[in-house]
Amino acid sequence: MITLLAAGIVFGLSAGFSPGPLLTLVITQTLQHGIKEGVRVAFAPLITDVPIILLSAFVLAWLANFHALLGVISLAGGCFVAYLAFESFRTTKLTTGNVTAAPNSLQKGALVNALNPHPYLFWFTVGAPTIVKAWQETPIAAAAFLAGFYSCLVGAKIVIAILVGASRQFFSGKAYIYLMRILGALLLVFAFVLFADGLRLLGVLK
Repeated sequence: MITLLAAGIVFGLSAGFSPGPLLTLVITQTLQHGIKEGVRVAFAPLITDVPIILLSAFVLAWLANFHALLGVISLAGGCFVAYLAFESFRTTKLTTGNVTAAPNSLQKGALVNALNPHPYLFWFTVGAPTIVKAWQETPIAAAAFLAGFYSCLVGAKIVIAILVGASRQFFSGKAYIYLMRILGALLLVFAFVLFADGLRLLGVLK
């Protein structure tokens, strides 16, 4: 059980701190709307991963035939991340908690995570097989893996939101605009990566 807990912690920290659309969204929502909204984005995997885990447990035997669906999901994710990049590019000032438009951070985070093929690939190839094997030994071992993974995955992104939020006062004027342009460019890069992944999964690219 200790080994599985350690594995969950390592995988969770790696996923939590790795650059990607969800981490970039944590930063942008924190800068625009405050730490609380960044933290809400961090909790998105707890919502979107449940059906992924359940689905992967049932279709492991058919994983080889699952690439087309992953490809479609990746293309859809690329479109949504490109939209987020457009929003970052058109940002002209730092918004505060008094803005009238709802930040919808949790919804945005859930969409980004649900339309990103990487959680699917992880759970189908690594996570679900580990849980199934652990469950055969004892359910406590499977629970330990999940607890270690999600506490570190969500915790890492919360730490990022707090660190970024503590420095919000430094992001004003042109400095903030330049930062948002950079983040928009990063989101655009991730969008192209998702498009490429989708086309590869669909067999269009090699």
